[in-house]
Amino acid sequence: MKIALMDSGIGLLPTAAAVRRLRPDADLVLSSDPDGMPWGPRSPQDVTERALAVARAAAEYRPDALIVACNTASVHALPALRAELEPRLPVIGTVPAIKPAAAGGGPVVIWATPATTGSPYQRGLIDDFASSAEVTEVACPGLADAVQHADEAAINRAVAAAAAVTPRDARAVVLGCTHYELVAERIRAAVQQPGLPPVVLYGSADAVAAQTLRRIGGGPVPAALPGARLTVLLNGRESVLPSPAMAYAEGRLLAALSQVH
Repeated sequence: MKIALMDSGIGLLPTAAAVRRLRPDADLVLSSDPDGMPWGPRSPQDVTERALAVARAAAEYRPDALIVACNTASVHALPALRAELEPRLPVIGTVPAIKPAAAGGGPVVIWATPATTGSPYQRGLIDDFASSAEVTEVACPGLADAVQHADEAAINRAVAAAAAVTPRDARAVVLGCTHYELVAERIRAAVQQPGLPPVVLYGSADAVAAQTLRRIGGGPVPAALPGARLTVLLNGRESVLPSPAMAYAEGRLLAALSQVH
């Protein structure tokens, strides 16, 4: 089994790690666009063009499925990706976990990139799945870029700025950008208020990984596991995991695989 994942940068690590935990025998192809990252400030047409290039590079390795592990690409490029690649290659998008967050009751906060915050796409998800909940959208300028470069000072500044405008009574925080899941515990610590119940964070990685395996009939993990391999594509060129990935547990987990380069 071979699963490909695509993103502008290392935001694909949480979903790749989730796939790895569910199917440690699966080969992984990680395709990203460090030359064009971040995608958030780009126009929808530009995002679509760059996402198609990243997806085509991954498709050359003949995976069984392609995960669009990026909220921005899922918003703007998913129809184009599916039109070009399906049905021969199933394409699975990433949707912010607004539905389960709203089902938990209490006020819901959505942290997302400035481009996604207030977008018709996100507003549609709120209307569809959280119309009866109190929802606050919080833009997090610079956070994805800081996470991409493992810039600790910039991460702390961006998290603190977003936490400062997060309502104190928030009971659920939706991580509306895949990069944010790499610093989930820092976000939790920043929004947790003393004396109040624990804030629950809602990411997408585990659900998307499980959905992908269901889509392709992944089935149980084999008793005898062959050695899984990792292929890293940076703007279509075979490489190794970028050094900032090693700052995160998910990156270190994937680095243990045999890297093809």
